[in-house]
Amino acid sequence: MQITLREVKPADMDQFFAFQQDADAAHMAGFAPTNPTDRTIFDHHWGELLRDENTMVRTIDVDGQAAGSIAVYRDDDVHEVMFWTDKQFWDQGITTTAMDQFLTEFTARPLRARVVVDNVGSMKILQSRGFTEIGEEQVFSNARAHVVTEKLLELS
Repeated sequence: MQITLREVKPADMDQFFAFQQDADAAHMAGFAPTNPTDRTIFDHHWGELLRDENTMVRTIDVDGQAAGSIAVYRDDDVHEVMFWTDKQFWDQGITTTAMDQFLTEFTARPLRARVVVDNVGSMKILQSRGFTEIGEEQVFSNARAHVVTEKLLELS
């Protein structure tokens, strides 16, 4: 299995939109748009990400197939990373490998990440890459329709 990061292609958008429809994955991530089936909102959000010169977005590619995405953006002058891997690719080391590649390409530090406390897989990936907990926040989760606790992690 070949896992690479590459520039996002227009064809990836259909895959990313389909990934967003998975209620289990959205629940695990803890975030989702209010209406995840609205393609207009999806296209607007991704258009902003891809046009923002302070944001870097990569497609996680597995053997030529889009398996997810990793992005870093600036929030209050601090870089924050977020990632999403389609459920069919969970528990195979794909996200871990992609994160290693991403951290080699994107070297600015500190780098932060947010993870809902019960998202054990994402927490494990980040902590094993050197991210440490620096705080916690209560945020409303559209995907869960209630307030959740997010851990704020940082890689120095």
